[in-house]
Amino acid sequence: MADKRSLVAIMVLAVLTAGAVTAAEGAARPAPTADELPVRGLHVSVSGGLDLDLCEKFIREALPAEGVNVLVLSVGYNYPYECQPEVAGDGLSKEDLQRLLRACRESGVRLVPQINCLGHQSWHERKGALLRAFPQFDETPWIADDSRDFYCRSYCPLHPDVHRVVFSLIDELAEDCGATDFHVGMDEVFFIAEDQCPRCGGRDPAEVFAGEVRALHDHLAEAGRTTWMWGDRFIDGESTGIGKWSASTNGTHPAVDKVPKDVIICDWHYTSAPPTPRYFVEKGFRVVACPWRNEQVALQQLAMIRDLRKETDRALGMLQTTWCGFDRFVRAYYGQTDNRDATEAARCFKTLFAAIRGEPAE
Repeated sequence: MADKRSLVAIMVLAVLTAGAVTAAEGAARPAPTADELPVRGLHVSVSGGLDLDLCEKFIREALPAEGVNVLVLSVGYNYPYECQPEVAGDGLSKEDLQRLLRACRESGVRLVPQINCLGHQSWHERKGALLRAFPQFDETPWIADDSRDFYCRSYCPLHPDVHRVVFSLIDELAEDCGATDFHVGMDEVFFIAEDQCPRCGGRDPAEVFAGEVRALHDHLAEAGRTTWMWGDRFIDGESTGIGKWSASTNGTHPAVDKVPKDVIICDWHYTSAPPTPRYFVEKGFRVVACPWRNEQVALQQLAMIRDLRKETDRALGMLQTTWCGFDRFVRAYYGQTDNRDATEAARCFKTLFAAIRGEPAE
């Protein structure tokens, strides 16, 4: 039955792609009410020290003016964790976080903290703090530390000690934020159920991936928190033609039928706008569409979400991503940098949120 539902969903994708909405249609609709787009979000990341004064100003002034009501803050290991000091970083102090949190609360913005789980435990040859402190968690320890022949490492979700550490980090950050929601990442997992892994070698990648989603979800649910995650590993990159980056080609996609339906899916696509929000809605999930720096893609995604909201309240809204560091994005927003990635992301953000408000872009 699960395979049949997957096949039907893929057929729906193909039909809808042929009749995809235009960017003009996305911008021409009337201004939304709060009920129309419950999530009007921005995703930013901590990487090194922040200009706290500038970021706080942005939260207090720009976010309410733009209509943003959710800020997803990817903190990762750039935080002075007391539970696992060997993993702690210095990108954001506890006092800094409280300043940002206070600014969000006073501006009507919900802060959703994030730690990348499972994948993104390295950047090429540079291991992240978790694997530096606990090298035994590495899914692929046989790959040399100085190798640049791969994108990012994963931790092994079946290591008997990994959840003790990861859960403690999640709990500390969530509690410091007073968070009701938590983003666990889970995108671009290219190493999973590797044959040479003594624990998960030979297992079904979809079962292993689904098991980790369930473990993270259930831990957060015990504290009354909602799980957010990226949706790419739930999409069949081969049958849909989407490919291996914003979809899966390593067998994880059947996990979509094996995880709790109250997970919020962050459906990111940056160069095109496939109708995957409908796919997730029809699978029973709540979904937000996530653009980056292509304004036309962002407007097409907005149009799809608005059309879906005519049918279901599971289409929650939009989450603009940035991928350049929080303060660099803020400087681009205020016209204080010529960094290309930051400038394009800021321009996309302004165009998208003008369309959400029903106003012409600058």
